[in-house]
Amino acid sequence: MSEPQTLADKVFSELTTAIVRGELRPGSKLSEQTLVERYGGSRAPMREAIQKLEARNLVVRVPHAGARVVSLSLSELRDIYEVRLELESMACRLAAQRMSDAEIAELYGLLAEHEASIAAEQGQSYYQKAGDLDFHYRIIKGSQNSRLHQMLCGELYHLVRMYRYQTSTSAKRPLQALLEHQRIVEAIAARDAELAELLMRRHIQASLTNLETRLAEEEGRL
Repeated sequence: MSEPQTLADKVFSELTTAIVRGELRPGSKLSEQTLVERYGGSRAPMREAIQKLEARNLVVRVPHAGARVVSLSLSELRDIYEVRLELESMACRLAAQRMSDAEIAELYGLLAEHEASIAAEQGQSYYQKAGDLDFHYRIIKGSQNSRLHQMLCGELYHLVRMYRYQTSTSAKRPLQALLEHQRIVEAIAARDAELAELLMRRHIQASLTNLETRLAEEEGRL
């Protein structure tokens, strides 16, 4: 049996989802008192939840301003995406060589669930939960390379999820991203490692281009 979820765990889980989905915008302030008023309890579990979010790099402490949702500059995002582009493309190539037929079948099943989720959102967003419910996580796991898994699913993982979701809410991007995912799985199923790597590279580059456009548009509205 799993251990019962503490209040700190509950707050942490809900805030993680809110941050990744953009319901708590980058730069938003997190007040322990406001969280107490929303969830009940005392300040201690709220402080613990915020500390866990800091450990995931989703929250930063700003001197004289308290805890805020992380807000990355375009330059910082490009740095992260350059690393992701190289490492995740490599992971995809390895996955084409190493994933079992059963794991590939599970990937097809996961994308069918994602297609239903996008349809439920009227094609307006493509939200993926963390871990095994995340297409990119499954590919990295399928590489069977513990170092790649550590680098891509460690400190960068939830930051990337946060900005990945932002790109998924752009016009026509959810269905296009799903189609790109399907083509990647087809290449993996065909054991075409070079094509799988190329398609993942193009997919991540398209996400970065989309993100750059979105951020530029937001800056123009300020």
